[in-house]
Amino acid sequence: MTAPEPSRGEDAFLADYDPRDYDPVAVTVDVVALTIRDGALHVLLVRRGHPPYAGMWALPGGFVQAGGPLQGADAEDLSDAAVRELAEETGLSAKGGALGRVHLEQLGTYGSPGRDPRMRIISVAYLAFAPELPDPEAGGDAADAAWVPVDALGLTESGDQRPGTTRRLAFDHARILADGLERARGKLEYTPLATAFCGGEFTVPELRAVYEAVWGEELHAGNFHRKVLSVPGFVESTGATSDRGGRRGGPRPRLYRAGDARLLHPALLRPSREEEIR
Repeated sequence: MTAPEPSRGEDAFLADYDPRDYDPVAVTVDVVALTIRDGALHVLLVRRGHPPYAGMWALPGGFVQAGGPLQGADAEDLSDAAVRELAEETGLSAKGGALGRVHLEQLGTYGSPGRDPRMRIISVAYLAFAPELPDPEAGGDAADAAWVPVDALGLTESGDQRPGTTRRLAFDHARILADGLERARGKLEYTPLATAFCGGEFTVPELRAVYEAVWGEELHAGNFHRKVLSVPGFVESTGATSDRGGRRGGPRPRLYRAGDARLLHPALLRPSREEEIR
């Protein structure tokens, strides 16, 4: 079905329309990119090379390309802007490389007055997950880029950073990161998102390590194994076993791949959440 032709009145309105009649507002994207390295949850940060907040660490992000007058050529979609900024500021390849394995979803919108000292800027934040992402290389206007352990950032539940935290985050990125972490932790309860942190094939102990890293809680191995296999469509067996034996010299664990489930039923609740519900 083709779009209706604009009326002559609409054409006249657009011809006379002057965006300078309104207060300027800009749109940016920020990306909370998470991965697991050395058994710990890490977030991707870039060190700002220019004001405002030059020298401080921040989430990868930047302005959305609006294109020419009335969103002409080179205008980009929000999700495309998120992928572009992630690639430009880290050196990760957007096509056929590391970013091709990234799970990307919109997290939320942040537009509090004064969140950016330059002007009224509204940011659309995205959440990204991927397994075994390589060390980033700073690009664009970033002076440095690094995977940083989430636990080292001193985040509080209110979205602030504890006094004495040395790696301070610019803008309201501590709030955005805290929201992203809570989204990730919640989605691991009700969706198979944890498999996005694993390779194409994985063991149940490797999957449990993902849950422990993201939730920040130790899980009972036997109970976790039983719960995972009791959820229809969560994982499916490959029929093969891992090349490595068990931790205590036992049989080699079985390999699994992500199943076709989109929601987990029953859900895998965090131990602390199970206590709250009881």
